[in-house]
Amino acid sequence: MGQLNGKTALVTGGTTGIGLAAAQRFAAEGAHVFITGRRQAQLDEAVAAIGPGATGIRSDVSNLNDLDLVVEAITARGAGLDVLFANAGGGEFAPLGDISLAHYTDTFDRNVRGTVFTVQKALPVLNDGASVILAGSTAASNGTPAFSVYAASKAAIRSFGRTWAAELTSRKIRVNTVIPGPTETPGITGLANSPEEAAGLIQMLASTVPMGRMGQPAEIANAVLFLASDQSSFMTGGELYVDGGAEQI
Repeated sequence: MGQLNGKTALVTGGTTGIGLAAAQRFAAEGAHVFITGRRQAQLDEAVAAIGPGATGIRSDVSNLNDLDLVVEAITARGAGLDVLFANAGGGEFAPLGDISLAHYTDTFDRNVRGTVFTVQKALPVLNDGASVILAGSTAASNGTPAFSVYAASKAAIRSFGRTWAAELTSRKIRVNTVIPGPTETPGITGLANSPEEAAGLIQMLASTVPMGRMGQPAEIANAVLFLASDQSSFMTGGELYVDGGAEQI
C-alpha cells in the first residue's frame, strides 16, 4: 500500500521540475493528483507522464479566477483535498540598480500572492488533518547577489508557514515548508541566455554546495512526500532543508 493511498493532492506548478517530480511521486504512492500549469501543451505532457492518477487544470496562481476553477474541479470530484503542495513560482536575476516595477510585481505575484490565495481558496476543500507544503528556497537566507526580490518573496513564504501552522492547528492541518538548495530544473537553467551560460551557471551553483553538485527534482520530491505523508505526523510550522548541506555546513 502506498503512503498516500486513497488521498487527493494538488500540486501547483506541476508541469516541470520539482512540481512534476512531486506529482509523479504522489501518484506512485496512490494519490489522485491535480496539477496546474499556465501552458496547456506542457500540462498535457505532464498529465501523460504522471499517468491515469492525474488531472490537469490550466491555471495561473496569480489569477484568482483561475484558482476558483481549480477549487471547483476538486470540489466536483467529491473527496476534498488531503495534500496541497503550493509549488508554483519563480524568479529572475536583477541587481539592485536594475530592479523594475515589472520585475518586482511579477515575482511577488507568482510567489507571494499566488501562495497566499492558493492556500486561502483551498481551505474549504482541505480535509481536516491535511498536509500543506510550501515551497521555500535557500536564497531566502544566503544573500545571493542579484536575487534580492526572489529571496524576499521566499522569506515571506517561510513566515507564512509558521503563522498558518498556528492558525490551522484546530483542524489538525499541518503546514511545513520545504527548502531546496540549488536544483537542476528548467526554472534554473532558464535563467541563462545560452547553453554555454547555463552550463556555467550550473557549475557555479554546484560549487556553493558542500556535496559538490546540484540537487535533482526527484530528490526534492522525496522530501515533499515525507511532509505530505503520515511519516511527518509530528511536524508543523517546520522547515525541511534539502540543500546538499549548503545552509548547514
